[in-house]
Amino acid sequence: MDNIMKYKGYWAEIRYSDEDECFWGKIEGLKNTSITFEGNTVKELKKDFKDAIDFYLDNCKACGDIPEKQCKGSLNVRLGTELHTKAKMKSIEQNISINELIKNAVMAYLKTN
Repeated sequence: MDNIMKYKGYWAEIRYSDEDECFWGKIEGLKNTSITFEGNTVKELKKDFKDAIDFYLDNCKACGDIPEKQCKGSLNVRLGTELHTKAKMKSIEQNISINELIKNAVMAYLKTN
């Protein structure tokens, strides 16, 4: 994943704006805040990325807020009726929750790709 930048547990996909002639990114998955950054060079982009996250974390600390995490560990998956039914039936056969079945499927997929 060459177009993903990581720092202090946060990540962002890096994009290029031909119109502005700069690299930019946004920390995805935060509901209550927006963290964006940019740079004309990779060095500038990395600095602005780290500065933006440090500013966010420092601001949270100063205000006594808990910083948001991008991935909270739960998500809403829309499977469609047929796939949902098959997954539920398989989870009953295996005597596990449908959540555990989906978690196992994702883990198996990530190991193979």
